[in-house]
Amino acid sequence: MGLFLQILGYVAAFALQLLILRAMLDGAWRRYPFVFLYVIVDLITNVLEIQPNLAHDTGSAEAKHRWLVLFWVDERIMQALLFLMVISLIYRATSDTRPRRTLIALLLCGSILFALLSLAIHYSPELTTGKWMTRWTRDMNFCAAILDLILWATLIQARKKDHVLLMIAGALGLQFTANAIGQSLRDISHGTVDATSVVMVTANLTCLFIWWHAFRLPVRDSSTRMAHP
Repeated sequence: MGLFLQILGYVAAFALQLLILRAMLDGAWRRYPFVFLYVIVDLITNVLEIQPNLAHDTGSAEAKHRWLVLFWVDERIMQALLFLMVISLIYRATSDTRPRRTLIALLLCGSILFALLSLAIHYSPELTTGKWMTRWTRDMNFCAAILDLILWATLIQARKKDHVLLMIAGALGLQFTANAIGQSLRDISHGTVDATSVVMVTANLTCLFIWWHAFRLPVRDSSTRMAHP
């Protein structure tokens, strides 16, 4: 992306992340601790990435290498947190399901197995980190989208609708789908990087905006949350 769009993306992300954290401090952070943790870590990684990212295009080869190492380390951290967050949301949504812990254990073990299998398939010392990591993160976003679909189906079938959780799950589905498609297009052609970056950043910002709106809903009853007039 161009410099202006990069700066705009960072500013928008910072503003939304801070607004989400402020909204969650009213009590939502206790109900959604992994969402709260995810937003905090996402904010920290964005701060750490600003200077290396903006210096990437005009910096030396060492600066470019430093940026790529930082970016892919952050990507692994965020992928792990995303999976933990989605599984924690499924755990919350299946409060009436028995055996609940067995279901979560199966989903967690299945996710870890899928991640390791995908890594084994795509990793190669002959490929650049960006090449095999792009393929791995594509698979991880696809797997996360499947987990989010399970979460969505569980919420839809519930007698009492938790509208906050529905909004969280819907926003995540949008983010996972956009990221999976974006990574797939990048793997096909490097020339799509700029266009897919815009799409992925837009989807991520949209997800944050929906979360902010969701956590602004007054807490009354999980089945009867109402928006501000």
